[in-house]
Amino acid sequence: MEHIKRFFWLFLLALSGLWWLTDPPALATLTGLRPWRDVLMQVTGVLGIGVMSAGMVLALRPKWFEPRLGGLDKMYRLHKWLGIAGLVLAISHWVVAQGPKWLSGLGLIAPRVRSPRPEGADAAVSFLQSQRGLAEGIGEAGRAGQIFAFFAGECLRLTGEALPSVRPGVGVEITREPVGIVGMITPWNFPIAIPAWKIAPALAYGNWVVFLPADLVPGSAWALVDILQRAGLPKGVLNLVMGRGSVVGQALLQHKDVHAISFTGSVSTGRKVAEACIASSPMKKVQLEMGGKNPLVVLDDADLKTAVEAAVTGAFFSTGQRCTASSRLIVQAGIHDKFVEACIERLKGVVVDDALKAGTHIGPVVDQSQLDQDLKYIQIAKDEGGKLVWGGELLNRETPGFYLQPALFTQTTNAMRISREEVFGPVANIIRVKDYEEALSVANDTEFGLSSGICTTSLKHATHFRRNAEAGMVMVNLATAGVDYHVPFGGRKGSSYGSIFKVS
Repeated sequence: MEHIKRFFWLFLLALSGLWWLTDPPALATLTGLRPWRDVLMQVTGVLGIGVMSAGMVLALRPKWFEPRLGGLDKMYRLHKWLGIAGLVLAISHWVVAQGPKWLSGLGLIAPRVRSPRPEGADAAVSFLQSQRGLAEGIGEAGRAGQIFAFFAGECLRLTGEALPSVRPGVGVEITREPVGIVGMITPWNFPIAIPAWKIAPALAYGNWVVFLPADLVPGSAWALVDILQRAGLPKGVLNLVMGRGSVVGQALLQHKDVHAISFTGSVSTGRKVAEACIASSPMKKVQLEMGGKNPLVVLDDADLKTAVEAAVTGAFFSTGQRCTASSRLIVQAGIHDKFVEACIERLKGVVVDDALKAGTHIGPVVDQSQLDQDLKYIQIAKDEGGKLVWGGELLNRETPGFYLQPALFTQTTNAMRISREEVFGPVANIIRVKDYEEALSVANDTEFGLSSGICTTSLKHATHFRRNAEAGMVMVNLATAGVDYHVPFGGRKGSSYGSIFKVS
């Protein structure tokens, strides 16, 4: 009897192991790359099927088996325990498989994304082209979770308005309805956060989404969509498509069933997107988030340490590859020289290395094309008469990548190309001005209007700048880069166009 039991359980374990190893992702499991939830689902499922199958065989009472078990009573007893074991395994399998759906039904989808090491976080930070350090990459994945948590709450705040009419006896009701199918074209620089910022409000307000990520970051996009689908998002609501923007993006722009487009990217591409949406039949709603040449004004009365930190982090962190980067530093004459010296001293402590390496502040430039553009503008600034006071050199590191020392220019004017055209890299220039009035004028003298900032201890100047800076977002004693997820985001002039959602 004992040796039969032993054989039986060994058989079940062998069957489970064989089935597991024949599964294609088994190698990933053995190397520790597979989620434990999947492992438990497989183990409980296979063992449950095996145990229930054995119980069915015993129920047939095979003549050759009963004597070997020691009689009918012992066979009944074994059958009972097999039934109990099968029930336990079946319930365990169901709990493991359905647990995430319970959580999502309770509005707990976001904690999965916000966990210390969320599923999908590796995809957000592990591609070598990433311009940020590991901490920023993990922080971005966490930010995506916060965005979804916020808009989960917004689902309960979909309000309308009831107003009296100017006509007696008539009532007016204002309602808000979904746009329909929304095509979303997103950039590579924030491959988790920007898609989340578009997808979450679109879903919260009842739309369907077709999501096209930049072709440099397919892994991050897939991870985000996979998390949402495994958390219980109905099929067909969120659809991931991949390919070149010129091909797949064009298909979205031309498709008659796509009702709106949300785009984040360059000004040149944004103009083409807008033209295509207006020319399509029927016309599509369109929302564009494009470039910036964001000024940071530093007045004589500014706290020097605060100003330098805002300038360096805003201009160079994330490798300067963000539309809100402080690429123009407009500094009043009285503090100019001290500010330049302090910036150089701060930059000496900035570590440029592998984005996934501990202690790295700035990672590599995203690719060769972007590096070429950065180097081109560095040379343009030199040719125009700018003085390179720090950086601008190519760096070699143990991990292959496109490493560039942050470049800081002085002796520049607002008429130079380095002051007017978006570089989208770790390149910034300092413009000397005589007073606040000139600083404000220079700050507004640009075709862009996304973000701006001022460093000052004067309430008068801070208040005036907030009201008169021609930008969608104005920061006081902060870097121009960095925004809250629960407030509107967008710019003026050539930086933004249109509005579809509450937040873009």
